[in-house]
Amino acid sequence: SLWDSMRVVVDYLTEHQPDALASATQAYRCFEPYAEDPQQYAWATRMVPASCEEEVIRLLIEVRGRAGSLDEDPEAGLDARQSAEVMAGAERYYRAMVRADAESWNVRDCHMADTLDRLVAHHHPAAKAVVWEHNTHIGDARATDMAAHGMVNVGQLVRERHGDDDVVLVGFAGHHGSVIAADAWGAGIRVMDVPPAPPGSHEDLLHQAVGQNAVLVFPPDRPGRWLTGRRGHRAIGVVYHPEAERFGNWVPTVMGRRYDALLSFEATESLHPLHLEAAQPAAEQETFPWGR
Repeated sequence: SLWDSMRVVVDYLTEHQPDALASATQAYRCFEPYAEDPQQYAWATRMVPASCEEEVIRLLIEVRGRAGSLDEDPEAGLDARQSAEVMAGAERYYRAMVRADAESWNVRDCHMADTLDRLVAHHHPAAKAVVWEHNTHIGDARATDMAAHGMVNVGQLVRERHGDDDVVLVGFAGHHGSVIAADAWGAGIRVMDVPPAPPGSHEDLLHQAVGQNAVLVFPPDRPGRWLTGRRGHRAIGVVYHPEAERFGNWVPTVMGRRYDALLSFEATESLHPLHLEAAQPAAEQETFPWGR
């Protein structure tokens, strides 16, 4: 949402602090040639060693510097600050995206963790937050093969920043059932069957040992072969191919290090969207080291 965020910043400064508009206008003009197409901007920075990075950073510094004087409307001030941070993060993300390496993922998850910190600080230093994300974002990346690819995620970052005692990471697991997903990026969603977990996976072990829906809370010292051993843990993303999931949907995981607790389901049921969106063939894509 680079361009949407830019408009929020421009509108806010126009109404509240017009003397700061120069930086915003300069950043806006830098992006004009790309017709609000982030991939066009990304490829342009790859082919020609020029970007709008300096303009965006200059604007971000301007908005950050004025953060203490935005008391006349704290919510609007937070929106302007967050939108400026989104612009900076988006510019870095699109520039990194064309390289198809771990950096674009890290830019995104660091931005999510930073946003969480800003929201908590805005409400109260002692405020609590519940974050709902995919296991791949929530489960500590250091307990998976993501770490070997140089990737971090929200779960790892919040543990590192706030300590184990102030963070609870909860994962989800399902042995079989159904899910909504797409056959390709930008394709329409549909209901797909999720086959039973293969032998040797975490989900298969839970099926054999528990055999019913369960909430599993891990002890602080994480003892036992199951919690300390590395096994495949199912990960279904936007794109899913049930017939070939054994090749790309099982993340090697040390369960006791990845989460503090786990919600385990024998059978999952696909969501029922209130509104179905049309297919978007030109949608942005994500690339994971394990091929999803």
